[in-house]
Amino acid sequence: MKKYLQLFLVLLVLLCCVGCDQAVKAIAKGALASAPPLLLLNGAVRLQYAENPGAFLSLGESLPAGVRFLLGVVLVGATQLALLAFLLRTRTLSTWQRVGFSLFLAGGLGNWIDRLLNEGRVIDFVSLGVGGLHTGIFNVADVAITTGILMVLVAGRQRIATLPS
Repeated sequence: MKKYLQLFLVLLVLLCCVGCDQAVKAIAKGALASAPPLLLLNGAVRLQYAENPGAFLSLGESLPAGVRFLLGVVLVGATQLALLAFLLRTRTLSTWQRVGFSLFLAGGLGNWIDRLLNEGRVIDFVSLGVGGLHTGIFNVADVAITTGILMVLVAGRQRIATLPS
């Protein structure tokens, strides 16, 4: 893939995903922050506003604020820059891998922006469940991160499977 097409693809995924994530979080904050949880599809989808000071599933929420800032803002920001540089410089990625890494980056940027704007907290608002089994509360950025990781893993596995023996 030509370099300008690679750049366009990465920027398109970043702009669409981060824009969607931030727009939906603003809507969730306005509509759900002072409201009781909204249950849809007989409770299979639960919309509930939450601010997460930790990482995935609130890991690290009990750490001191300075440590959370160092890990959640400084370290994640540096990692995001490194991933962006990797995406823009590497020419050997398949299109699926490039989109996957771009989704991972976009989700990370969406949550990183939250941490910058919300005193280190990320806005979450969706939970899925059936019966007594429920996910943690998550957001669009988390879906992008998870989808990106899965795409990179599947595309990488397919590339390995097609290598000559």
